[in-house]
Amino acid sequence: MSDRSPVTGGETPSRPRGALRTAVVWEVLKDALGRRAKVAGTDVLDVLDTGGGTGSFAVPVARLGHRVTVVDPSPNALFALERRAAEAGVAERVRGVQGDIHGLFDVVERGGCDAVLCHGVLEYVDDPAEGVRNAVEALRPAGALSLLAAGLGGAVLARALAGHFAEARQALTDPAGRWGEGDPVPRRFTAEQLTELAAGAGLRVSAVHGVRVFSDLVPGGLVDTQPGALDALLQLEAAAAELPAFHSIATQLHVLGEKRD
Repeated sequence: MSDRSPVTGGETPSRPRGALRTAVVWEVLKDALGRRAKVAGTDVLDVLDTGGGTGSFAVPVARLGHRVTVVDPSPNALFALERRAAEAGVAERVRGVQGDIHGLFDVVERGGCDAVLCHGVLEYVDDPAEGVRNAVEALRPAGALSLLAAGLGGAVLARALAGHFAEARQALTDPAGRWGEGDPVPRRFTAEQLTELAAGAGLRVSAVHGVRVFSDLVPGGLVDTQPGALDALLQLEAAAAELPAFHSIATQLHVLGEKRD
């Protein structure tokens, strides 16, 4: 899974582009965990991060005081997770387990989690519907699920703006949303497809967000060199994230929901 650096409460990100890519999801996730903790009547939640890789979300979640289990197929990623958690001083709250979303219940119990993160996973699995069902089955009643997946519209727009018009049309018409044989992403989703997967798995969808609506289209030099540009772009991303009109051009789509009782 790709490495990410959530912006946590006033911290200055070491990589501005990373902050642009994750800030919206992190703020939504942090609020959702806070609400779940109130409902559960505890300050410490059991959180599962499936496909969590090196812990770029898991470690900040652990810093909030929660227990996090990361399931990932890569031993190298899990080794990096262990090192990252130790450096952050949260090693006792982060556990790494080798596995994947399809074999999830070989390594974790059903119905044992207050929240599940499924970020950057559905694009790569053979059966996205089964992946979402497993994520939901890992939740306790009223538990929260955070889904993050590649958006179709953002890929079409990016190929068109780069002058690759045939590839843009290919992505638009391809059932998996791929622009060609060289496309590194096996599958992309529309907001409607992602919410249908969530609802079909027994999730009550509470919010849909467009992620990286503008940041992937803005030249890096513009953000890195102009004073205040990063903060202004972060604020623009946050303002557009919940507006349905921008979901269709987002690079990623984020769905937040709650397991039905």
